[in-house]
Amino acid sequence: MSRICLIVLTRDEEANLPFLLESARALDLDLHVVDSGSTDDTVGIAKRAGATVHVREWTNHADQFNWALDTIETDAPWTMRMDADERFTPELVDELNDRLSRLGSDVGGLNVKRQVWFWGRWIRHGGYYPVWLLRVWRTGQARVESRWMDEHVVLTEGREIALEHDIIDENHKGIGFWIAKHNGYADLEVLDILAAETGATSNEKPSGQAAHVRILKERVYMRLPMFFRPFAYWVFRYVLRGGFLDGLPGLVFHFLQGFWYRFLVDAKLWEARRKGGP
Repeated sequence: MSRICLIVLTRDEEANLPFLLESARALDLDLHVVDSGSTDDTVGIAKRAGATVHVREWTNHADQFNWALDTIETDAPWTMRMDADERFTPELVDELNDRLSRLGSDVGGLNVKRQVWFWGRWIRHGGYYPVWLLRVWRTGQARVESRWMDEHVVLTEGREIALEHDIIDENHKGIGFWIAKHNGYADLEVLDILAAETGATSNEKPSGQAAHVRILKERVYMRLPMFFRPFAYWVFRYVLRGGFLDGLPGLVFHFLQGFWYRFLVDAKLWEARRKGGP
């Protein structure tokens, strides 16, 4: 019996997936990849690593992952979510191997810290570390909240504890892909904003840091004037929270992620409201 059922969603991830799989070699895994039509060697890489590959047309992250939770059969006592562009630190691998078998039955989920790397540099400032995520849970005791964007794992039983070590998020596809991906994310975030305005949102709610960040976003950021708030947020991150300390990669990352992306969301939201819908 494997210790962890690791589920990874993929599409054209041959540039990223090998880093994740290599980092996980020392873990006792029941590895499952849910692919949504890759045209590169993603499926071959997964199969050569011993993964069971499931093929399903893409919907969104939440629906795809909940489908995996409902469909995949595993005898592993723990389930874990990782994105294809993430990887384990060696210290986290050792911690998981050491702690999982010793946890009391009252512990239902484990939070890990995420390091975001951009252009080979860890983005440590600007309030971007640590980001805590619920990523490991007892099999059958969690779901992913139903949202188009910014979906989190929600524990249904047991209490949460924090692990000491980190995962690393580093995309190896280049800045062009990063921009295209966030252009798509902006469309999805607009759908979530419009759904919240009509009350058509999920009853599932995240906990911990994720809940706190969402409250700040909904009750503070979203109440600021459109098109001004991205600029205010960027100044807060880059200047007041020390994002400038992340060097040239930090300049590019904090500007694109903290200003350009948020400005794009406002522009698409304004356009959608003008047209009367998404």
